[in-house]
Amino acid sequence: MSVQQPPWNIPDRTAPEPILKIYNSLTRTKTEFVPRNGRYVKWYNCGPTVYDASHMGHARNYVTQDILRRIMTDYFGYDVHFVMNITDIDDKIIIRARQNHLLENFRKETKSLSSELINHILSAWRSHVQGKVGKGLSESDRPTEGEEESAWPRLTERIQDNAWKQECLKRDEKFDMYFSSAIRTLSAIHTAQSRLDNGQTGLDAAHQLIDESRDILAQSLDYQLSGTVTDPAIPRSLAAFWEGQFFKDMARLKVREPDIITRVTEYVPEIVNFVERIIHNGYAYEAEGSVYFDTKSFDNAEGHNYAKLEPWSKGNRELLEDGEGALSKQSGSRSASDFALWKASKPGEPSWPSPWGSGRPGWHIECSVMASAIFGDNMDIHSGGIDLAFPHHDNEMAQSEAYHDCGSWVNYFIHTGHLHIEGLKMSKSLKNFITIDEILERHSARQLRLAFLTQLWNAKVDFSESLMTGEVRGLELTLNNFFTVVRALVSQARVDFTKSDGCHHYDTSESDLTNYFHDSRSKFRAALCDSFNTPAALDVLRDLVSKTNVYINSRGKSLNVSVVENCARWIGQMLRMFGLGEGENSEIGWGQDNHEGGAINTEEILMPYLRQLSSFRDGIRRLAMEKSDSAHKDILALCDKLRDVDLIPLGVALDDQEGEYYGKALVKLVPPADLIRARNEKRAQTEAKLAKKAAAAEAERLKRQQKMEKGRIPPQEFYKPPNVDEGIYSSWDEEGIPLTDKDGKELSKNQAKKVRKDWETQKRLHGEYLVWKDKSS
Repeated sequence: MSVQQPPWNIPDRTAPEPILKIYNSLTRTKTEFVPRNGRYVKWYNCGPTVYDASHMGHARNYVTQDILRRIMTDYFGYDVHFVMNITDIDDKIIIRARQNHLLENFRKETKSLSSELINHILSAWRSHVQGKVGKGLSESDRPTEGEEESAWPRLTERIQDNAWKQECLKRDEKFDMYFSSAIRTLSAIHTAQSRLDNGQTGLDAAHQLIDESRDILAQSLDYQLSGTVTDPAIPRSLAAFWEGQFFKDMARLKVREPDIITRVTEYVPEIVNFVERIIHNGYAYEAEGSVYFDTKSFDNAEGHNYAKLEPWSKGNRELLEDGEGALSKQSGSRSASDFALWKASKPGEPSWPSPWGSGRPGWHIECSVMASAIFGDNMDIHSGGIDLAFPHHDNEMAQSEAYHDCGSWVNYFIHTGHLHIEGLKMSKSLKNFITIDEILERHSARQLRLAFLTQLWNAKVDFSESLMTGEVRGLELTLNNFFTVVRALVSQARVDFTKSDGCHHYDTSESDLTNYFHDSRSKFRAALCDSFNTPAALDVLRDLVSKTNVYINSRGKSLNVSVVENCARWIGQMLRMFGLGEGENSEIGWGQDNHEGGAINTEEILMPYLRQLSSFRDGIRRLAMEKSDSAHKDILALCDKLRDVDLIPLGVALDDQEGEYYGKALVKLVPPADLIRARNEKRAQTEAKLAKKAAAAEAERLKRQQKMEKGRIPPQEFYKPPNVDEGIYSSWDEEGIPLTDKDGKELSKNQAKKVRKDWETQKRLHGEYLVWKDKSS
């Protein structure tokens, strides 16, 4: 009988593998993520409407989506097909482009400051106060038409009352913005009128008036002349410009480009066909050249539900109107909840041919068509900001499911939370926003990403300076210091690699740290499986850094660098996975930023270090050749200069070591700014100590000088005028000690005793004074 292997059994699992769960807006719970096709994930992300500068709200949304995408691809290993749209047809784009065009033409045509120009802008201001500011005012506060100027001082007083202002904001959330525009414009009008009265009619004065009243003037010009703007290139060029700026900003924020970018203007024929099929399926109707989605018919149809995300918002007229856009008039719709799939174009609006006449796509239809063109009748993930949930995303799903005649177009809907700045909600329409340009002047892209990582992706984020300068900066410094120390230890170990002290350096401390490291990796995965809980994942990394630092500081020459290195490399790898740095996976630290460019200029990089090396060698040679008595001291001073002066601007820190490594510096690479700051702080502390010591010495000198000055008078003259008042004493002995008072009476026993004691003291002080004076001279 042949020899056989013994039986083998599958091991029992001691700990379950965590399952990825995602907070799904369709259920408002964390649900297990199950892609339909193996590890292939179809993901559509709502892109920006490009009509102005990108701001912190964009950073919050797109950096956060980028983090989630990186976790899915780089950590969980999914094959993600990521598609994002660009909205380049929209009411906001049309209005902004039109107003910019009309205002620029008006500015060019204005040649001087005149009463006609002032009256034109004053008329626009009155209309603004009635139409825009008036929406937030109560009936009693709203000025009568024609009396806007006389009523204005009273309104500017009332707005100082915060309670009154809050009531106005309840009526219209844009009240504060409209009121500020009115204040600014009226002030510009008064300044212009004063200049005109003084004969200042120049072009600069006219342009200043136009520029300072542009918000109100642009609205007025658009109201009067919108129908004259017929060139379709005007809104397209505006959208193209801001799209380019958006992607530049995303690159600066280290956001990966989508796999596919779709633009509405490139899909208009497909949109027309899409709308035709929805009509054919019985869920849309034509009215006055526009086409509306029939929400009631869809909602009542078997297998369909309207407003899956927010069914409680179906009748919210404010949200519905906002979703339709400022240029839309739903005069032909059957219900207030019906929304436009196709809009009949009015004069001053771009248009495309369709079976219902010239028009343009509705806002909601664009994503349905473009996502369907790429992914078909179903996708795994759809993402966007929470403010888009209703009506935009609910309308998207409804019209897509009406087109495909399916029950579920999206499997997982994920929404990023609102962004608040110092407690106030950000809004581009309210002009309450910080541009990405502005924020990157104050904080790095890494710091912004860290700030978003410290908070849940689907929660409200309150962005504040205290967050950035506190938790974010503290975490970044902790990691920087950790990587600096570990890189230095690893570099030193590489130099001493061939040397062995005969010990394995793997005892209880090393075993504990290794076990903690692998436990941390499990906790990290569990945190990310818990609906991408990045705050918890960062805590795991932070705790591992702390544990490793404790080990480093406690082991001394018994330190096992390999154990430390394993921890540090994994931490750096996870940080790069989050998008906090670039570079090779084997690097210790954040990695480098990727910069485009040619080959590395070796001479440019190495020459500053080589110059310092050469200069140090020259100094050592000079001292050796001089053979002076102070050569030993001078060589040590030269070494200190190399450490404290020459290498610091190059980002090199030399730490003198004790114990086994005495006389051997630990070499660290540290950002030069950090080293310079630390050196300057140390210098300042030393100078402060020296100044304090000098001040104490000076105070002591003055105190002694004052004491010496008391001994200037010889004891023989101490009780004689002018050192005492005239007539106090009438006779003295040969040593100058008083014998009688002013009346010739002999001093009493007590008086004689006191003056003798004071005389003895003065004699001693005078003797000390003469010695001090002799030394001083």
